[in-house]
Parts: sequence; structure tokens; C-alpha cells
Amino acid sequence: MWRLSGQGVSGRATLSLRCPRISSASWSLKAGRKYATVTDLTNYPKPGDELHGFTLKRTKHVPELQLTALHLEHGTTGAEYLHVAREDENNVFSVGFKTNPPDDTGVPHILEHTTLCGSEKYPIRDPFFKMLPRSLSNFMNAFTAADHTSYPFATTNQKDFRNLLSVYLDATLHPLLKEDDFAQEGWRIGPGNPQAAGTGEGEDPKDKLVFKGVVYNEMKGQMSDASYLYYTRFQDHIFPAIHNSGGDPQKMTDLTYNDLKTYHTSHYHPSNAKFFTYGNMPLADHLEVLGGHLEAFRAIQTDMNIKVPVGLDKGPLYFTVQGPTDPLVDKDMQYKTSVSWLLGDTSDVLESFSLKIIFSLLLDGYGSPLYRGLIETGLGPDWSSNTGYDDGGKIGIFSVGLSGVREADVPKVEKAIDATLADVYSNGFDKGKVDGMLHQLELGLRHKTANFGMTVLQRLQPGWFNGEDPLEALAWNDTVAAFKAKYAKKGYLEGLLKKYLLNDRKLIFTMEPSLTYGDELAAEESERLASKVSEVSRNIGDSAEEQISNRDRLLVEAQENARDQDLSCLPSVSVQDIPRRALKKSVRTSSLDDVQIQWRETNTNGLTYFRAINLLEGLPQELRMLIPLFTECILRLGTKGKSMEELEDMIKLKTGGIGASYFSSTSPHDIHHLTEGISLSGYALDANIPAMYELLRIVLHETNFDGTEAESQIRQLLQSSANGALDAVANSGNSYARQYAEAGLTPHGALSEQIGGLTQIQYRASLANRHPSEGLGDIITKLRAIQDLAISKSSNFRAAITCGHDSVSSNEAALSNFLSDLPTPTSPSTSGYQSARDLINSKTFFPLPYQVYYSALALSTVPYNHGSGAPLQILSQLLTHKHLHHEIREKGGAYGGGAYSRGLSGSFGMYSYRDPNPQNTLKIMEESGRWAYEKDFSDQDIEEAKLSVFQSVDAPENLSEEGMTRFLSGVDEDMEQKKREELLDVTKADIRNVAQKFLIDGMAGANLAVLGEHQDWVREADGWDIKTLQMVEAAQTTSP
Repeated sequence: MWRLSGQGVSGRATLSLRCPRISSASWSLKAGRKYATVTDLTNYPKPGDELHGFTLKRTKHVPELQLTALHLEHGTTGAEYLHVAREDENNVFSVGFKTNPPDDTGVPHILEHTTLCGSEKYPIRDPFFKMLPRSLSNFMNAFTAADHTSYPFATTNQKDFRNLLSVYLDATLHPLLKEDDFAQEGWRIGPGNPQAAGTGEGEDPKDKLVFKGVVYNEMKGQMSDASYLYYTRFQDHIFPAIHNSGGDPQKMTDLTYNDLKTYHTSHYHPSNAKFFTYGNMPLADHLEVLGGHLEAFRAIQTDMNIKVPVGLDKGPLYFTVQGPTDPLVDKDMQYKTSVSWLLGDTSDVLESFSLKIIFSLLLDGYGSPLYRGLIETGLGPDWSSNTGYDDGGKIGIFSVGLSGVREADVPKVEKAIDATLADVYSNGFDKGKVDGMLHQLELGLRHKTANFGMTVLQRLQPGWFNGEDPLEALAWNDTVAAFKAKYAKKGYLEGLLKKYLLNDRKLIFTMEPSLTYGDELAAEESERLASKVSEVSRNIGDSAEEQISNRDRLLVEAQENARDQDLSCLPSVSVQDIPRRALKKSVRTSSLDDVQIQWRETNTNGLTYFRAINLLEGLPQELRMLIPLFTECILRLGTKGKSMEELEDMIKLKTGGIGASYFSSTSPHDIHHLTEGISLSGYALDANIPAMYELLRIVLHETNFDGTEAESQIRQLLQSSANGALDAVANSGNSYARQYAEAGLTPHGALSEQIGGLTQIQYRASLANRHPSEGLGDIITKLRAIQDLAISKSSNFRAAITCGHDSVSSNEAALSNFLSDLPTPTSPSTSGYQSARDLINSKTFFPLPYQVYYSALALSTVPYNHGSGAPLQILSQLLTHKHLHHEIREKGGAYGGGAYSRGLSGSFGMYSYRDPNPQNTLKIMEESGRWAYEKDFSDQDIEEAKLSVFQSVDAPENLSEEGMTRFLSGVDEDMEQKKREELLDVTKADIRNVAQKFLIDGMAGANLAVLGEHQDWVREADGWDIKTLQMVEAAQTTSP
């Protein structure tokens, strides 16, 4: 997996990364030395002590984060090791390497993939993917960042931790790096569909030679995302010393197999590594394993060079590049432009923290100065993808810009930014807003999350590779105290603003639209392919194409032979490691008048979490489609008495956030029965709960849809969502394809598509592009109608509260006061349900300007409490790990593919992601039932499928989510326990039965959805419904 550096394409300055949220944890030491507490420094070695080849250099206890950090160094190789001890059972490991990319071929990214394809101790094909179903991990992955590569996992099971540690260390330090694996994961040339080649279908366009490879297609898909394209081209100009580590497909085909091996030798060495562990498992045990793996290595010279951005002392620098057009955005609003400054050394933790405060004040919220100065003035509807503070490198970079800009407005953006910053400097930062930021950080410290260890890793690792002291970065209270002391001196933040931003040392980067961009990209690839084939011809003669095809078929044969490979060398946990009875987290219910209240009482660090649902019966479709817009408006428009800026300040000072969203849930007893409504949420310190309720009441009841600026603000919201919609689909195309395929199966599927799918995207794009003369008066009338329905005191309203035992009574009183102020319910005009199947075609194709495809097939199955549900879940994992991954990713070259079973909504499906060959993929999906029915699964196969299911079933849960399954869906602990036992007891016969019933007999009722470039095989004559996403008013075609 490739990952952008810094905040990424959607990033903005955030503070949570410097303030990891505390995880809910219990602990037990099952092996090794038993410490009184894992954070007690007196139970650890002292600085200077040596153990298993490592010397302890420094330690630091961080009480506010309830952890102790120990920094060690391996004596022979110089490898660094950071252990974060904490009473948390969800233990984390990572090994990372400094991987400065030498060019744009993507060698770090391709190496990340190929190291996981087999190693000396585990000489099988793709042990990483083979381990996925042999583990109880709740996280397993690998990431290529801009200048380093990381291999992390997380698990609560000690045996599983040891297993994965062994696989990860052998994969990274002793990979086989076979040429076939380079061809599979990196790039190669071969027939578009090698299975059809040589079978009399040679004239079919899909059998022509093409560039292939998992990473190649992954990055082609990434390049289809215009936001990513803007970000990476911007990085090319501001940071030319760091090449594209993910790989540019135009350059990737220059990489050779020997280049890959040479790069591994020089970069994947302990001298170039940083090891990280977190949790309650004994440090001594980790050191023993790591020391054993490293003892054979000796120190070498490595490329730990810390790169820096281009100098801007002679600025301003202006650059313009070309990019694609967006069919969902006004043709006159296609420019993207931004202004960027270089900041100080990010290893200065205090200054970096202070700058994050500044950038949050400048950017966050509708009342922020830059939002008002840029978006509210109409220069553009949304931020550019590089907007925010990037502290992932040695030198910080701050950028602010807009997408959806008119050509004439491009120079105005820079001027507006300069004017806004000058105005902020002149007027100073408001102390109340700074206090609000610090309050959010306090709540972040108290908020318990299940993935605290991964958060710490992801926060520390980029800076660690670029000279930041990880122990200093963890010293949260020290940093905040130092900031408060500096801030007490008048003009501190304003001084930093002047120092870094009020100057011409900046880079202005613009992307202009090109109507021929896609065609030029395709032509370049075609020319490059012809050149590569000619190069082979010069070397081996006229039989080049035949030789290339034969080589690709040999790879397919090797992939096929690996299907039944002996995996006994791989370690595994067992189903016996899964407790038959789930750990209970007790909840109770009470009532206040007609309102049912669910209580979860536990240690919450002084916080209260609130959730509520107001059910709406007979909701008209014209209102339902607008609920997402309504939930945005109530946190955008303000009231008659307060601006949104004032409300945002109150929300930050009094809560950890409030919000509303659309809600729907299928009955666990009947997939054709659902409930829908509006969900409310918020959390705050116990003492601030009354204020939180009052803020919820204000935004729900008093939002002013009739204000003089309401229509323009609503239009800005619509334009902002339309501006990023095509990129959102490119990034998650398989999810959108699945959602559309499911829309024709059940009422829940239809409503989900309306609210969050392609139907909603087109609807909002059509509203965003209405001519101003037409106005949005009809939409505002409907939004006011939703406001009247949104919340009321009735039996249709229910709430859930998670709080400490000592705050129950105060919460009851606050909730009672909140409920007493609610109005009586208003009934919407009802609209009858239509059959979704009558309105959604069974085969739908969405032509979109992407270089790869996203496909999905979906079938209707059974409700949650039906006996077939468990074997369907097991079957989905068998198909994913034993069939679809092999066929779609390994052989087909797609970035991903698999199967899923939605137990509550009653659907089963298959999908592919960034797929070069959807036609073949759809055939594989349609025949998967027959494959599963005829496959003689071993006991080990079924056991691995059960382990895969329980990775999510038993994954650690955020404290705020405990009890929410019951509250939201009606699935209580007894139902969950019954399902748990059914999953553990699934047999081979059960799997054959559901494969026959649903995937063979039921395949005629399947729905298909495909997104991508329109090809000749997609014909209406063959039953395809070709739906073009346009800016015209969207037809609402998915009524349940």
C-alpha cells in the first residue's frame, strides 16, 4: 500500500496526531518477566544496560498518556528500537526502513510488495496474504511513505504476535525476491487476458499486449484521482529531492529486476531500520527475538540522508501544470491553485505544536479567516488537496489553496491569502479560540480508543526518520506547558505568523484543465508499450510478442501451481484460541416518559458520550435525499442570534464535537423491514453535558434557513461536495460499485444508495450546478420541513449514554431537561414503498474517466438471525483467500478483490478494485459459486476462514462504541452469542449448501455494477444499463 507523506491529500492541520487518544485497556502478562505494572520504570533495565545485543539509551515516563517509553540501540548494527510500554492488550509491532526514492520508478513501493511474496524461512508464494487468515490480528499491512517504508501489525493474542513477528522479520530481512514476484507485483507486459490468449480469441482487444502488474494498476488508479495528481505534481516541484515513492506509471516501466534487488540490499538492513513495539507484552521477550534475528548482521553505510524541500529564498516561484477535467464540476471552475511556505525544523516540537495551533485557527471551521476570505467570497468551493501543515519531513510546509477555481480568479487567490494573513496579523488571534483548541486537546487525552498503539506509531515514525526525538514528541504535558508559557507573552503566535508567512518566500502551484489530458495519457502509454516491445524484438527477433505472451503464461502457470502449495511452514493460531463465549459489556435500559434510554456505565475518564435516534415513519423520498445536506447545514448556517463562528467556538469550548446524520437499519428478523431516521451524537466532559445538549438543541431547532446568506452558503456546501466527488469515487470505487449493486436487493440497500452512493453524488452535483437565476428556494423549503421532523419527544425517540458510574444521576437530570424542551412530533406526508428491484437494472455501467475499473456483484441473502448467515460469512472468507485474491489480484493484476457477507442487511457480494480486466473478473465472480461447491475444502481451510471472521468479531472496540450494536440495530448480546457459536460450528456441508442455494441457484438474481472507461463489450443490447453521471438534475431512481 502506498501512502502520502504528511497529512495526505485530504489533510488539514490537526492536533490529534500530537495528542494520541487514550485507549481502553485491560492487561495481563502471560509470559516472561512479571512486572507490577508495565509502565513502572523501576522494573526495567537502567540506561546503559545491555540485553540481547541492545543497549538501553534513554527512558521516559509519560503519565498523561499512561505509558513509559524506552529507547534502545543495537550494538552491532546500530538499529534503533523504541518500546512503548502500556497496560494495553492490543500490542503493536513495526519495522521501518529509510527508503529515499532514487527516481520515480516506485522502487520502494514495488519492493514493499515483493518482500511479502516469500522469504528464506517461509519459501512459499505470498506468505503475507497466506498469514491473513491464519491470524487473529486486528491490523496487518505495509506502507510506503515519501521517504520510509513501514511494516506494522497489531494483535491482542501473544501467540499470534510471535507468529507475525517471525513472518515480518524474515520477509523484510531475508526475502526471496523472485523475478516472477517482481513481474506480478511490479510490472510486466502480457496479454490483457492471458486465460483467453491462444484460444481462438486472439483478435479480441482484451488479448492484446498491455502493461500489467499489481502496483502498476494501483498507481494508475491513484493517478485517476485528480486530487492526488495535483498533490503529487505539487510535491514534484516543492520537494524535487524526494521522488515519487509510490511510482509514476510512466516511469515505473524503467525499473528492472536487478534495480529492485540492489535497492533491497542497500536499504533493507538493520543499520537502516527503526523497530517499534507497543503494549503490555514483555520487552525482554521482544529483545530476545529481535536480537536473534539481528545477530548475523554487521553495520553498513546506509542512505539515512534527510532530504529538504527546494529553497524559496528567491521566491515567489510560480509553476503551472496540466490535469484532467471534472465532468461533475462547472466547466468554467476547473483550476486548482495553492500558495506554500517553508517553515522551521520539525524536530523543534514546541514550535511545530505552536504552528499547528496557528494553522488550525486559520483553517478549521466555517468561521476561520481563510475559509471566510477564500471560499465564502466565492473564489472556489473547496480546499486544494495540499492544504494544511505537512510536518512529515525535516522542514515543515504550510500550504493553502482552492480547487474549482475560475481561470480569471487564479491570481486573486494568492492576493486573498496574503490579505487574509495580513489582517489576522494586524488583529491578532482570539484567546477564546486558542482556549477552544486546548480544550479539544484535553478531551483527546481523555478519549479512549482501541487503536492507541497504531496512532502512536503513525504519529512518531515520520518525524523519527527525519531527526525528531520520539521521546520528546511523546512528552505531551511538557509541550503544552511550554506552549502556555510562550503564549502568555503577548504576540507569540503572531510572531510565528509573521516569521514564516508574511513574506514572498513562497511557491504558487496551479493545475489548469486539459480536455485532451486523458487521451494524451493513453497515447503515451501506447507509445511506451510499443517501444518496450520493440526493445524485446531487437534482442530476441521477430517472435517478441509470442515470447512475451509465453512468459506471461508461464507466470500464470506458476501462480496456478501455488494454489495447492504446502503451507505447513507457516505458523498459525487456532480456532481453539477463540473463546466460545464473548466477553460481556453490560448495558441497562430505563425510560424517561416515552423515551427509552440505554446506559453503558464504565470508566470514561470523566467523559459522557451521547447517541440518539429519532425514527421517521413514511419519510418522503424528496426529503430523504436532502438529509445529508441538512446535517451539513445545521453546522454551517448559524441562527438568527448567533453566527456559525460563534457556535463553533462554543462547540470547541464545551464539547468534543456534536453532529447529526441519516440513520437506517434492517431488522435482524426480516431484511425487507427497516427503520430510518436521524441520528444525533456528541461527547463532552461530564460537567459540560448540559451545554452539549443545549448546543444540539440550538443547531437542530434554530438554524436559520431564511437568512440573507443562507442560499449562498448552501450553494457553497453543494459545490464543495461536487468538486471532490469524482476523486472520492476514484479512491473508493469498489465501495460505490457495491453500494449500487446492493441498491436493487433490499430497502436498506436502496436507501443507502440514495443517501451515500452515486445517486446522491449526481443529485448534489445537479443542485450545485443550477443556474443562480433558478435559485434554491424549493430546496430550502424542504430543508425547513426536515428541521420540523428532525427531533421530537416521542416513543420514536431513543437515546444511549456511556458514562462513569458517578455521573449517572447528573446525566439523568441533564437528559431530562433536554427532553422536556423537545417539541411534540410532526408526521411527514407518507410516500408508499416501491420495489427496488423494479427500478435498478441487474447490470449497470457507469462510464468514468479512470484508467482502471471497479466492479461489484451482489446477491440478496437472509436476515441476521437466520441459520444460513454464519456459513455465508465463512464462505465469503474462503472465496476471498482461496479463490478471488488469486484470480483477480495475482493473475488478473487488480490491486484488490474479494467477497463479503453483510449479516444485518442480508446481502452477499464480490468486488474488484483498480482492476484492468473487469470482463474477466465478472466471469470469475459469476462462476464462484460452482467453484466453492466443487472445492473440497480442508479442515485447515475452514479453520482459517473462521479465524478471518473473528479478526473483526473480536477486534478491540472504542469505549464510545460499546453497546452500540444493540442500540443501533436491535441485535442484543444473546443474538450475538448465538451467531458466535454458529460461526464456530460451521461445517463443510454448511458451506456447500449455501454455495448451492445462494451462489449457484441464486446467481440469476444478482446485480452487477461496474465503474470505469466505456469499452465495446458494454452494450445495451447485452442488457447493460449505461448511466452517465452528469450535472443535470438527477433522477431519483432508487426508491425502496
